[in-house]
Amino acid sequence: MFQKLASHNHDLRRLLEKGYAIAVDSNHLVVRDIPYLDGEGGLQTGAIVAKLEFIDQERVTPTDHQVYFAGSVPHGLGGSPIPNLGGGPTTIALSEACSDVVVQRSFSNKPRATGKFEDFFHKIESYVAIISGPAMEAHRATPYTFRSVDEAPTDSVFKFHDTLTTRAEISDLAAKFKDDVVAIIGLGGTGSYLLDFLAKTPVREIRAFDLDPYHVHNAFRSPGRLGKSELGKSKAEVYGGRYENFRTGLSVTPVFIDASCRDEVDGVTFAFVCVDKGPSRAGIFDLLISMGIPFIDVGMGLNRKRGPISGLLRTTYYSAEHGQEVRERDLAPLTDDPDDIYRTNIQISELNALNACLAVVRFKQLRGFYFEDVPYHHLVMDIGDLRMVGECDLGED
Repeated sequence: MFQKLASHNHDLRRLLEKGYAIAVDSNHLVVRDIPYLDGEGGLQTGAIVAKLEFIDQERVTPTDHQVYFAGSVPHGLGGSPIPNLGGGPTTIALSEACSDVVVQRSFSNKPRATGKFEDFFHKIESYVAIISGPAMEAHRATPYTFRSVDEAPTDSVFKFHDTLTTRAEISDLAAKFKDDVVAIIGLGGTGSYLLDFLAKTPVREIRAFDLDPYHVHNAFRSPGRLGKSELGKSKAEVYGGRYENFRTGLSVTPVFIDASCRDEVDGVTFAFVCVDKGPSRAGIFDLLISMGIPFIDVGMGLNRKRGPISGLLRTTYYSAEHGQEVRERDLAPLTDDPDDIYRTNIQISELNALNACLAVVRFKQLRGFYFEDVPYHHLVMDIGDLRMVGECDLGED
């Protein structure tokens, strides 16, 4: 990775040519073999870590003037901590390939003249002069070791660098999805937004299913642009084409999922059910519960009894352990309500997106990405007063 970046970024190439032991890990620049003095004047070795901001697939730039440091507090020749480094104790998550680099603190030191580093060469050189200067003078130590460093294999599902995760410093949380194979059954309004959200989540694989064609009305309750050439094609072809350039591990198949579709969901670790017909939902429930696949079912119950549209948004979680118990509570309709206008008045994208948001947030709570205070298996939101209620009493006698 670093060699490729160095060929397109003059500042990184200069660092390499000067002899720094450089690698790229988790969208961070890692500079090992940085000498410094401890409080007793002894020679220690640490590492500087800096965030990479990708301009495109090949060019990078510093995000700010700060760096991270793997090591104890650097000291000067007089035995006092080096002044004007700012920052403080912190940690960040790197990959297993950088298990030897344990970040302990951050530093913040702006260039006096400009307040901003020109590039990575300027940034690393500046911090090395401050941190390593005393060690270089006292012990004739050098950060220029010309050491070749093994890098972490590139196994990201994304075809673009996930700099959002890096900037937010949540790489350890994002890693919780690395083994997930997620199914989305139904790509109507809510299902299409779920696909959009999950395509940007680092799950290993997404399998989406919908047999229906894509018509104009679908564009009014789904994310993204509308291309005239998409009209009349299957939803599978349309949505597959929209996201194929963003990530790997995505299959969108024109299939109607029912109780017989065991092969299609074999290996799935979590599913989202986004269908608007009760009998179809019943068959899918039979399939997933029988295979021990946990899932979330989403739905809406809307009416015009008061003139304006009112009703509820529902998110119901069926765990592998309690799926049948939740089903027996009849929380999701398995027959069709003749008064439900959802299937006829469908230009309600904000409700579809909100329902998808609730489902994804609940899934990410289950994986430990978001904090979970109460383990709800059933959530209902009233669009009239925007209040939410839930149930969390599974397994109780």
